[in-house]
Amino acid sequence: MKRSTLSHSFLNIILVFIESALTLLLRLDPELRKAAYPLAKQGTVVALRLYLPHVEIFATFSTKGVLLDAQLPVGRSEPDVVINAYSIQIINAITTHDSETTEKLQMRGESVQVQLVKQFIMQLGLGSLIQGLIKKFKGGKGKHQPSEAEMADKKESYQLRIKEQQTQINTLTIKNRELETTLKELQSKQKTLTIVAVVAVIVMIGAIIALLMS
Repeated sequence: MKRSTLSHSFLNIILVFIESALTLLLRLDPELRKAAYPLAKQGTVVALRLYLPHVEIFATFSTKGVLLDAQLPVGRSEPDVVINAYSIQIINAITTHDSETTEKLQMRGESVQVQLVKQFIMQLGLGSLIQGLIKKFKGGKGKHQPSEAEMADKKESYQLRIKEQQTQINTLTIKNRELETTLKELQSKQKTLTIVAVVAVIVMIGAIIALLMS
């Protein structure tokens, strides 16, 4: 029991250091902030299930940064994206800044969110930290010409945003059609009830007249 408590405490300390490093990276790297923005906007929760050592970490994207915890956030029954990987695989994905290495990670979740998480991991690397520090020290002097890799990343980011917006438009279109169908059904029912009521009144009046004449 004591060993378990110490292990949990040690994990929390590590998570605090990683969380602080992520906050620093987000401040230094504008491209990383762009990659994190759609995830933060949706409040995406990522479950990272690691092997060797066997631990489970939950990363919650928010406007405050990436919050790390050993437990699922309060109010959430399950994460949006689940990553199953060995610790060395995660380290390689972060340090190599390589799309192929990131694609090899086993991820489960909604396809758009999985792609956004992959994009964030690819942007989250030692290379981006070094570039961020260089830009910081240069103070923005000189015009930066985007490389082919940066242009490809931006293009992919735009495509993901367009796909996300198209999905939202399709969802709204479907809901609009459903509302139109519901409205037509209600109008049809209202007409039927009106006809039934008129017929009932006519029958009632006829019955009363028949009773008076008898």
